[in-house]
Amino acid sequence: MRLTLFCLLLMLPFFACRREKPQTKTEVARTAGSEETSCHSHMPQRFAALTAATDSGGYAAEKALSHEGMVWVKGGTFQMGATDNEGRPDEYPAHTVKLDGFWMDVTEVTNAQFAAFVAATGYQTVAERKPDWEELKKQLPPGTPKPADELLVAASLTFSPTSQPVPLNDASQWWRWTPGASWQHPQGPQSNIKGKENYPVTQVAWEDAAAYARWAGKRLPTEAEWEYAARGGLTGKKYSWGDEEVEAGKPKANTWQGSFPNQDAQWDGFASVAPVKSFQPNRYGLYDMAGNVWEWVSDWYTEDYYQMLAGKVSENPQGPRKSFDPQEPTVPKKITRGGSFMCNASYCKGYRVTSKMKSSPDTGLENTGFRCVASR
Repeated sequence: MRLTLFCLLLMLPFFACRREKPQTKTEVARTAGSEETSCHSHMPQRFAALTAATDSGGYAAEKALSHEGMVWVKGGTFQMGATDNEGRPDEYPAHTVKLDGFWMDVTEVTNAQFAAFVAATGYQTVAERKPDWEELKKQLPPGTPKPADELLVAASLTFSPTSQPVPLNDASQWWRWTPGASWQHPQGPQSNIKGKENYPVTQVAWEDAAAYARWAGKRLPTEAEWEYAARGGLTGKKYSWGDEEVEAGKPKANTWQGSFPNQDAQWDGFASVAPVKSFQPNRYGLYDMAGNVWEWVSDWYTEDYYQMLAGKVSENPQGPRKSFDPQEPTVPKKITRGGSFMCNASYCKGYRVTSKMKSSPDTGLENTGFRCVASR
């Protein structure tokens, strides 16, 4: 693994999926053209924000590729990006993308699949590693004081609903660093995944997802591949199932119904992460391309990447060569797609087929997982 340690972990308040001034119900409501920040922005930097894609080969030996549990997505050309007034600035403009065909996992990688990887390789996820101060300080400005010992512990971010409605500009009210939280203990050390083998693995950083993909002989999808597959052959639709709103008709995805973050009506049958295949697949046979958990893709994040592709036909785009987020210029970001069980129409509406979020590659979350693809 090639990892550049350049910033000290700081337990700072952070803001996610927020608008600039969402103080009232009216302000919280989605408005066309309002400036959005990411569900995963302003995360506290524990350690080791990545400055280059990580080669995870040192942790995992490749195994033979199997197409079991995958479907072939035939290549083609499509319009990528938002064409309506609900997108965030980084979803515009829509542009033409041409892709080769690829295999894609039918579901998000499950706890059982990730457990097999760990058993075969002894891999330890980012959330399970205790930060090493002696290594950290080598890449920090001279004289940087050592943080309190209680901060230098293995931990990850867990979700805790509030007891009453709160302004949506302070995500520290519902996200917190929890020592002992990891893929085996998604809500903290008192939780476990027994009986949840068929649930998506969560609390995995981008590095962890890339390591699993390499071991499986696969890779993470590009953002273009992910959106093309999520659309399922539909053209110009808002969602992977069409244009019907998520709470119209019968449940179509695992999202949040009610007042976020204090009350989920659970109309869709789930209060948190749902087992894979709990809802109907899209036309390509892919499950949970909307809701349940955000999914890591391979691309770095820049706000203006789509603008650079405008008016061109991009063939198999790989994303920008490096990341830059003007909201957090010192923190490189990778992209996540698809939304999660926390997405609500008044919050982030991440289940839209063009919606994207950005997150530091060393950050694990209770609502983030991944799926893999293969080119052959």
